Amino acid sequence: MFSTLSTRTLSLAILPLLVFEFPTSFAASEDLTSLVNLFIGTATAANGGSGGNVFPGSAVPHAMAKVGIDVSTTPRQAGYIHDNSSITGISLMHDEGTGGNTAGGYGIFPLFPLTGCSFTSCPVSISARAALRAANTDNASPGYFTSTFVNGIKLEATSTRRAGLIKFTYPSGSSTNHVVVDLANDLQRSFSGGSLTLSGGRVMLDGIYFQSYGPDNYTAHACYDFASDFVTQPLTQTGTYQSAATNASAVTVSPGSTSVTFPYKTSVYSGTQAGALLSFNSSTVTARFGISMISADQACANAEAEVPSWDWDSVQQASVDKWEDVLSRVQVDTDVEDATVVELLYSSLYRASLVPANLTDENPYWQTDGPFYDALFCSWDTFRTVHPLQSLVNPREWADIINSYIDGWRNTGYIPECRANTKAGYVQGGSNGMPILGDFAVKYASHASDLGVSTDDLYQALVDTAENTPPDWYRVGRQNTAWIQFGYIPTDWVDPSGSTGLPTREASRAWEYAVGDFAVRQAGRVLSKSEADIAKYTNRSMNFVNMWDPSVSQDGFTGFAQRRYPNGTFAFSSPDACSPVDPVGHSCARGSDNNVGFYESSSWEYSFYAPQSVATLIDLMGGNATFIDRVNHYFSKGYFLAGNEPSFAMPWIYHYAGRPDLSALRVREVVLDNFGTGINGLPGNDDSGAMAALLVFHILGLYPVISTTQMLIGSPMVSSFSLRNDVLGTTTKFTVTDFDSASLATSPPDGSRVYVKSITINGIQSDSICAISWNDVVGGGEIVIQVDSDASAAQTRGCGGTLPDSLATGGFSN
Repeated sequence: MFSTLSTRTLSLAILPLLVFEFPTSFAASEDLTSLVNLFIGTATAANGGSGGNVFPGSAVPHAMAKVGIDVSTTPRQAGYIHDNSSITGISLMHDEGTGGNTAGGYGIFPLFPLTGCSFTSCPVSISARAALRAANTDNASPGYFTSTFVNGIKLEATSTRRAGLIKFTYPSGSSTNHVVVDLANDLQRSFSGGSLTLSGGRVMLDGIYFQSYGPDNYTAHACYDFASDFVTQPLTQTGTYQSAATNASAVTVSPGSTSVTFPYKTSVYSGTQAGALLSFNSSTVTARFGISMISADQACANAEAEVPSWDWDSVQQASVDKWEDVLSRVQVDTDVEDATVVELLYSSLYRASLVPANLTDENPYWQTDGPFYDALFCSWDTFRTVHPLQSLVNPREWADIINSYIDGWRNTGYIPECRANTKAGYVQGGSNGMPILGDFAVKYASHASDLGVSTDDLYQALVDTAENTPPDWYRVGRQNTAWIQFGYIPTDWVDPSGSTGLPTREASRAWEYAVGDFAVRQAGRVLSKSEADIAKYTNRSMNFVNMWDPSVSQDGFTGFAQRRYPNGTFAFSSPDACSPVDPVGHSCARGSDNNVGFYESSSWEYSFYAPQSVATLIDLMGGNATFIDRVNHYFSKGYFLAGNEPSFAMPWIYHYAGRPDLSALRVREVVLDNFGTGINGLPGNDDSGAMAALLVFHILGLYPVISTTQMLIGSPMVSSFSLRNDVLGTTTKFTVTDFDSASLATSPPDGSRVYVKSITINGIQSDSICAISWNDVVGGGEIVIQVDSDASAAQTRGCGGTLPDSLATGGFSN
């Protein structure tokens, strides 16, 4: 069964339980935003919680402005968590679903409403003002967020790409009401300098803070307007507040003061409190805001351009309209399909389009006439599922994102990998922007010109990133000196060129480098590049075998990916190291103490990761029967972790051994055991929509093979659906003949119709029930998937003819 949100009342001595409001019934298909549950995955990661780190505030698709409340406790990567923590403010920018710093990313320039205090004695500091929320008052829908404090003050937010409105409604009978504008407190409490100026009802802010995933500071700017001809909220008093230089807890409010300034310093202004305080003779106060990465003046201009008339309804409706457009590109009959599946589908489609963030015209580093996207956090997380999903249903937005990757190469020499807060983050594995560009090339090369993408620049970006070694390949690019010299990434080797990086994760990096080179190979083929190039990158695509040690055994299975020294000998790491059942508890992240060779995964898992040639893995492991046994053991032993990106394709990998029947069962098991509509409805970080996009694919019975036009096809969890592609001008309908809702179970009961029997594409029988061309998926017309209940027959028919492609068997030749 799916897990759902419990609304049981929890008895606590002091703090009230927050119970969220969700739609109780599904509306017609034209009201798709009503099907989105923004609170899925908002449970805390503390004390063993799932920690989806989902952002549930106000945002438009790919918004720069992500407006939401911030809790006082950690972990709080997206500012918000579902617990009883007090709230410290409502701020303007947030990460979505990421790991990184547990204190969170952004959370800049928060506002906080106060009442019942005299101007100079108001509790303006972040700890003094923190307040609890009243039960049952957190509510959100696409483009809108609201909550109410226990003192009765209600807050609401709606937004555009770089601007928006925040409204505070105070309890009746309150005379003078106040708003704090906080300069010095982001989520990380990392303020390193900045300024605030107050003129009339306008507050302009500049601040320097620490990025959420990387070693650098970033600078942001904001503009708040509290006075306008469009609102009536008399401003009665203004001033600034600031803590004493020698005692951060001693905060003084200065009536009439119009500015505070803190020079930049390399260390944090620890504990410093600073901002503005404004008082109103009004029971409702609305603030218009704008944000910018260029200047406070531009932030004001953004507010004036995007919210010119302070019209709340029009701003919110425009956001809803944008989301309706995005969601409508995948259509199901909401009156027919399982209600929980529908809620999961549209909630996942929503989160998959929150990031990357569109910061066009907000690039603080170089001048560009094209799009600039941030929150590429990180390509390692998103290349497997987010970008392939965009390729299906959001191609125009995706082309802009691709252009941003290419523009990064134009100005830095390398494809960006993990840009966070406009700064380069850390490289987790390979340079995984490479398969993203390869994916675009194979799917949209013939439309690239119309989409404004230079395929010449795209290919050169791939080649430069595949061949050149940056000075610091921990921030961008790859350790190509080693990769090209050895054909693998050696352990305990110093690069004679002087390039440096974090020399861990050698095995997993090498396997991902091979996938990156496969992307170059694929782009080269579709763009008619030289045969020499294509041959070189084809060969390098297979170099993952150079880190395969056939002598290592565990649990009765032989041959695993391992680290390797420069002299060719292997460095042993137990294959279960860094798995969920690791008996030792190794360091498995990007620290210098990672001595197993794998990043956030085990050799048990990475030994299955070569989407360009799974047939090679089957051969290395001893053939189809042993391969299937090994995959089954991987799941039953507990080596699988549903919330970890290297595991994403594992439920589908049976396809390559001719057993799509096992894939169908495993996908249902994974989805129904790990995903739900409650606050614990994700098995880990949403990771910038990676988990959301994965769930969309699982529900639709499709799985992408990156940098190719091949998709694995299986047994959908809905009886029919349609995909709309606005670049190709097509709508493709998928119909599941004899769909059986009884199959929507962790272990479908005997006799339930779950196995794919045949596939027809526009009336023509497909020669495979395991793979389908992406061109058919987006080509228009109708694809009919017939399912049945005969497990024995399903095992016998296998893929019905053609297996999915692998380089080793001559695949990916077209």
